[in-house]
Amino acid sequence: MQKILLIAFLFIGMNITLFAKDFKEVVAEENAVELTISQKINHWFEPKVALLEKILFWDPFTASGIYDPVVYQEDGSPYLDKEGKPIKKNIPFIVVWLVLGAIFFTIRMKFINITGLKHSIAILSGKYDNPDNKGEVTSFQALATALSGTVGLGNIAGVAIAITVGGPGATFWMIVAGLMGMSLKFTEVTLGVKYRNISKAGVVSGGPMFYLEKALKNKTIGKFSLWPLGKVLAVTYAILMIGAAIGGGNMFQSNQTFMQFELLEPSFAGHGIWIGLVLAIIVGIVIIGGIKSIAKVTEKVVPFMAGIYVLAALIVIGVHYTEIPAVFGIIIDGAFNPDALKGGFLGVLIVGFQRASFSNEAGVGSATIAHSAVKTNQPISEGYVALIEPVIDTVLICTMTALVIVFTGYYEPELANGLSGSQLTSAAFGSVISWFPYVLAFAIVLFAISTMITWAYYGLNSFKFLFAGLYKKMNLSPKALNYTFFFIFLSFTVIGAAMELGAVIAFADMMILTMAFPNLIGLFILTPEVYGDLKEYRRKLKSGEIKRYK
Repeated sequence: MQKILLIAFLFIGMNITLFAKDFKEVVAEENAVELTISQKINHWFEPKVALLEKILFWDPFTASGIYDPVVYQEDGSPYLDKEGKPIKKNIPFIVVWLVLGAIFFTIRMKFINITGLKHSIAILSGKYDNPDNKGEVTSFQALATALSGTVGLGNIAGVAIAITVGGPGATFWMIVAGLMGMSLKFTEVTLGVKYRNISKAGVVSGGPMFYLEKALKNKTIGKFSLWPLGKVLAVTYAILMIGAAIGGGNMFQSNQTFMQFELLEPSFAGHGIWIGLVLAIIVGIVIIGGIKSIAKVTEKVVPFMAGIYVLAALIVIGVHYTEIPAVFGIIIDGAFNPDALKGGFLGVLIVGFQRASFSNEAGVGSATIAHSAVKTNQPISEGYVALIEPVIDTVLICTMTALVIVFTGYYEPELANGLSGSQLTSAAFGSVISWFPYVLAFAIVLFAISTMITWAYYGLNSFKFLFAGLYKKMNLSPKALNYTFFFIFLSFTVIGAAMELGAVIAFADMMILTMAFPNLIGLFILTPEVYGDLKEYRRKLKSGEIKRYK
């Protein structure tokens, strides 16, 4: 195993070297036309992302001829993009995989997303907190940390992208995806807490890589042991998690933060690298303190920034209150009868689920790392707490963003005027509250920083899972391992701010959503175990074996 990891480490180092070499060549080639650093980075990065997209976002429906991805006009001719190429709405298999997973776990866990909400609120309020339980943070802190990883620019910029691509109807399917994703969150977080590692010093390590490896170790199908499968899934997941931490949890956040500043002050154009440097310094200061430091920041920042955002959205909706019936009519009609330009029914449904999955990360498994640090001896109880995540993230905040865009009419190309992502959301808010884009810029910085510090923690846990043994063999301290990852992570904070949105969102989507492949395979296998634990927990709750402390 150590040899494999050494080869992987050398492979990563080789790619970084090749990146530097290619980048140097790009710089030399483009110097004659005096491109900015941002343009040079994009010139190198975009072709690599396009190649990865073809592999990781494979569309079996188009490949098999079941579905035609080309969007046609009423006269039968295809819609064309700015370059004169036909517009296509692909259906990546990974999104279908997540949809099927959400439906399966909602039914298999007996609609825990509905029946478990009342108990989840009781746990979150501290009524079942036992101060003697092992762990590092409270349920509220764990939830706040997990939410800081999901409530980010996916809610502001990602939703705007969904409305731009799929129309108002995508709002409906985002809400549906959020509600069904609750059961997925329950299942994966329960396993994350159950199979976490707690060191003698009380430091917790958890996440899908641990339950994929440990839970499948003693499982068999007939005479065949699932240990090798568990090991492969765990290592695959950890590698993808590092990519997701760098892409969706980092580059996308710094990119959209810079774009908001660029909207407010056009002279920033082409200078994203400096915003990226400032963000890297701030994030670096927080993440060095570990999960306790991160939790102390997120438990204060997340409620504050979410409150400001929801209040502003309610003001915008209130100004347009007379249009409420018409707007909801547009959303429902767009969900079931979308026009051809939005890719038809399948196109809008997939866009809604894809953006919701990117935002709340249900089935992706990332939040289990934050929840694993909770003080509890009942894994199921933290699964209950995790039910609230998609409600806050998708059903509440994502819906608010979508409603602001639809109520203000900024889903129409004439008003959007080429804007996308956080810039479109900002313009929609600004059309009602003229000064709010400046407040939104501040909120975006908070969203971005809280998301980045949480994903830095997620990525570090995966990096440790892969390379802790190797560093120990090389007689390097744990701090050396931490600083290696932090250097890589913060470097991409700078790169992300300097790039164009298209390549960043594609890379972020690929890295985050593909984590669902190994994770859901493990969850399907372990479903009977989780359901058995749920039944036992409910029995103990009913009999009074699980006590209330408040």
